[in-house]
Amino acid sequence: MTDKPTNEEFLQQADPMRRELLAHCYRMMGSVHDAEDLVQETYLRAWRAYDGFEGRSSLRTWLYRIATSACLTALDSRSRRPLPTGLGAPSTEPTAPLVTDNEVPWLEPAPDALTGTGGDDPASIVTSRESIRLALIAALQHLPPRQRAVLVLRDVLKWKAAEVAEALETSTAAVNSILQRARAQLNEVQPSIDDPVEPLSAEQRAQLERYVAAFENYDVDSLVHLFTKDAIWEMPPFVGWYQGPETIAELTRTQCPAERAGDLKLVPTAANGQPAFAVYFREDGVYRQFAIMVLTFSGERISHVGMFFEENLFKTFGLPVALEGSATK
Repeated sequence: MTDKPTNEEFLQQADPMRRELLAHCYRMMGSVHDAEDLVQETYLRAWRAYDGFEGRSSLRTWLYRIATSACLTALDSRSRRPLPTGLGAPSTEPTAPLVTDNEVPWLEPAPDALTGTGGDDPASIVTSRESIRLALIAALQHLPPRQRAVLVLRDVLKWKAAEVAEALETSTAAVNSILQRARAQLNEVQPSIDDPVEPLSAEQRAQLERYVAAFENYDVDSLVHLFTKDAIWEMPPFVGWYQGPETIAELTRTQCPAERAGDLKLVPTAANGQPAFAVYFREDGVYRQFAIMVLTFSGERISHVGMFFEENLFKTFGLPVALEGSATK
C-alpha cells in the first residue's frame, strides 16, 4: 500500500495553484490567452506523469517546472510580444494617419481577477503587483526565453540556483551566468523587479476621477494637466507611440472618434496590478466595446497609458461588449 494521493486527489491539491501558474506563464509569454493554454497543458502533462512523481520536490515546484518547460517549448516557435515603445522612436506628428500592424503579436494586459494580483491567497508572493505590472512584462520580452525563465524563477519565485539548474537541466554555474546577463539587459530597459508598487494615494485616486471626467466630458484641454512632462501614450496594434502632454492631447483631439461629451464611457477595472478602464464608444445610441486602457502613475501624475484594442480582451476581462441601456445622443 502507498500513501501517495490518487490522480483525483492530485487535481484537488493542484487546482488552487492555477492562478499563480497563470501569472507565471503570463510573465513568460506576455499573453493571457497563451498563458491559459499553457496552464491547461501543464495540468495535462502533470496528470499524465503523476504516477512517476516521486515527491522529491513539492507539488508546487514540480508544477512550476512543467509550466516553465511548456513555456520554453512554446517560445521556440513564437516571436516576442512587444509594445510599440519597444519598436522604435516616438511618433512626432500626432495628426498623421495611424498605422496598424496586425502581424505583430502584441503584448496583452492581464486582468487582476485571473492572476490573483493583490489577493490574500498564499501565492501572493508570486502574483504581486511588482512582478506582474505592465512595464515589467514588456521589459521581460526583451530577454531571450531562457534568460527570461531564469530571471523569473530566481528573482520572482526566489528559487535557489540549484533548483533552477535542475528545472532547466543545466548547471548551477550556467544559471548564475544566465541570471547575470538577464539582470544586466533588464537594467537597460527598466524597470527593476524590485521596484516597489504602492497602493494609490488619495491624490492619485482624485487624478483618476479627473481623468475619467476629462474623457467622458470630452474636455481634452484638462488632460494636459494630468500627465507627467514625459508621459507616453501607446495603443497596439497601432505602431506609433506618443510622448508629452500636448502631443497626447492633440492625438486625442484628432484621432479619437469621440466628438462631444458623452461619446465615451470609462468603466473601472484592474490590470497588471494597476488602475485600468474598459472604454466604451457610443455608436447608434449604444455604448460598445472600444479598448482596454491601463494607466501607470509616477508620483501624482500619469506617466504611461496603454490602450489595447484587441476585441477579445473584453471577454478575457469578463466585461460586456456593450453596456445595458441606451445612450442619449
